[in-house]
Amino acid sequence: MKTKPPKSEQPPTAQPDFEQSLTELEALVAKLEQGDVPLEEALKTFERGVTLTRQCQSALRAAQQKVEILLTRNGNETVESFADGEEDADDDDER
Repeated sequence: MKTKPPKSEQPPTAQPDFEQSLTELEALVAKLEQGDVPLEEALKTFERGVTLTRQCQSALRAAQQKVEILLTRNGNETVESFADGEEDADDDDER
């Protein structure tokens, strides 16, 4: 009777990591932007892009939750949002 290998030796069945998904998504966008993709292939490429976008968004949400948990554990219970682009624009003027 076959036994399952330990968890660390099993092939990953989870979603690909963020960087892989983003790299593939960028390649798909570049392919579609060329404009010479047949319609049926373009639709399949677009569908894959939507799937990858959702995977990336999910990975980013998970990372954000981990950061918030770490901040809370370290006693800093306030989570601040990133600044608007207005502050960045002011910084550019000073350079």
